[in-house]
Amino acid sequence: MIKILGLGNALVDLIINIEDDSLLQTFQLPKGSMVPVDAVKASHILEATKSHKFQVAAGGSASNTIDGLACLGIGCGYIGKIGHDPYGELFREEMISRKVNPVLLYGINQTGTAITLLTPDAERTFATYLGAAIELSAGDINEKHFSGYDYLHIEGYLVQNHHLITHAVAMAKNCGLKISMDMASYNMVDSNKDFLVDILEQYVDIVFANEEEAKSLTGKSPEPALHQISQWCDISVVKIGKKGSWIKRGNEVVKIEGIQAVLKDTTGAGDLYASGFLYGLVNNLPLLTCGNIASLIGGNVVEVYGARMGDDRWEKIKARIREMTSM
Repeated sequence: MIKILGLGNALVDLIINIEDDSLLQTFQLPKGSMVPVDAVKASHILEATKSHKFQVAAGGSASNTIDGLACLGIGCGYIGKIGHDPYGELFREEMISRKVNPVLLYGINQTGTAITLLTPDAERTFATYLGAAIELSAGDINEKHFSGYDYLHIEGYLVQNHHLITHAVAMAKNCGLKISMDMASYNMVDSNKDFLVDILEQYVDIVFANEEEAKSLTGKSPEPALHQISQWCDISVVKIGKKGSWIKRGNEVVKIEGIQAVLKDTTGAGDLYASGFLYGLVNNLPLLTCGNIASLIGGNVVEVYGARMGDDRWEKIKARIREMTSM
């Protein structure tokens, strides 16, 4: 059985509904972006939203993707760093409950949190206190971590640590793994473009980018960006929200339609899209089917708050996948 290892920032999501964009402006948070914040600013944001209801769940981009894959029955592992605190234990317990093999190292700081500010248009903006997550270093990762795995899925949010990413992808490649990378956020791409292009050309087999990230990376609109990215890796995916996505492998190009969904929260949509696509890929399904499964799962997660779906919804998703793959 194919197994997939995730590498990312181990974070706990604090999902908070806000009335409008004014709070984003107050704290200088560009709408739809991921902005790293320190502990002081994170506490100020939480103080400003203390009257709001919020939900708590394990999160982080690569973790969300791995969670989705595990729910689909793929053998998975995950590497990250947490703190000695209740949020860290919540993160570990959620992974174990999904039958993910967690390699969770302990840092000095508290477990990282992603304050997810959700506006009425269902757009999410992250104010992320990385905490212990940012302490993950190249020295924490060795070849034994890749033993038994066939793919490494890595999130672009780690891109600020060039040494960590370079070390991880080079070692994974040396161990025979294929590498999947999600670009994660347009502002992270903007500030690390040259480094990302170099990594894609040298190591990455599959890349996921949304419309904004693809434009930041290439300066082009979705379809031309798809072709540009495909020059750097084997499979390129450019997501265009409710309009669907474009996928290219070699000379094969497919357009995937979005599914009808009752939009509540876009948190995790791209992460779970990657879950569906990788599930199809490791099961040797046609590219069109891989994309349709990805679209199905991405479309489902926007109908719930947060990036984690309940068992009932997953059972319906798996039933639909069985229908799609038996045609």
